[in-house]
Amino acid sequence: MDVTWRLRMAAAQREVWTGTALRRLLAERAGVELSAASVSALFSGQPRQLKLSTLAALCTALECGPGDLIEVDTTPVAPAARRQRAKRPEPSPGRGRTMPPL
Repeated sequence: MDVTWRLRMAAAQREVWTGTALRRLLAERAGVELSAASVSALFSGQPRQLKLSTLAALCTALECGPGDLIEVDTTPVAPAARRQRAKRPEPSPGRGRTMPPL
């Protein structure tokens, strides 16, 4: 699943240009205190993870919905190739088994 992070665009549309301004909005509107490093990581690139509580706080602070902040690529992925099982050799007709089954 590919997620595109659109926080900077959503923040800019609301005239929030810096991490400091976003931290202030988060504290004032959502009651959430994020570190400067955490906000910087959100602004600087695609985060590896995001708590739903942080996403909800961002939506509250920026007065937007989750769809304004993230976009998920839902294009189906081609199924992985299935492994073929090796076929067991057929026993010789009329000769019984020479080995126990595997």
